[in-house]
Amino acid sequence: MAIDVNNESGTDIDEQAILDVARYALARMRIHPLSELSVIVVDADAMEQLHIQWMDLPGPTDVMSFPMDELRPPAKDDDEPPQGLLGDIVLCPEVAKKQGEEAPTGHSMDEELQLLTVHGVLHLLGYDHEEPDEKAEMFGLQAAIIDGWRAERGIEGASPAPTIT
Repeated sequence: MAIDVNNESGTDIDEQAILDVARYALARMRIHPLSELSVIVVDADAMEQLHIQWMDLPGPTDVMSFPMDELRPPAKDDDEPPQGLLGDIVLCPEVAKKQGEEAPTGHSMDEELQLLTVHGVLHLLGYDHEEPDEKAEMFGLQAAIIDGWRAERGIEGASPAPTIT
C-alpha cells in the first residue's frame, strides 16, 4: 500500500500512527495492496479555504476526503480487490485537538487524527453518514477498525467516541 503523509500544518503530529491506521483500515476493508492514498495535514486557514471552496461552508472542518478512482471494497470475500488511486484525505490538527478535548471521553489530538483518518478512508470508499442507517453503518465500521487497530498495537481502552459532525 503506497500511503504518503504530508504534514503542512506546522503542528507536531504522530505521522507514523496516521500511516499505520490508514494501512490497517485499507487492509481491513480489503483494498488492493498496490492502491495509493495521500494524507495531507493542513492548518486551520488552509482547511477553511478548502471547506469554503468544496463544501460552500464557513470555517475549518476536521477532515475532508477527495476520492479519485472511487474504489470500493470487494463485494464477496473471494473477489479480487480493484487497484487504483484512492484519493486524498485532508486533516486539520487544530480542529482535531479541540474535538478531542470536547469529546465525552476526552482524548488526545493524535487519537482524534487517527479516528479522522479512518473516517476519511471510509468516505473515500463510498461510505457516508447523511442518513441514520448510513451513519450507523459507517460509525460502527469506524469504531471496529479503530478498536482492532488499537488492540493490535496493544493500546487499551475503547475507541474514542465519534466527534465527526
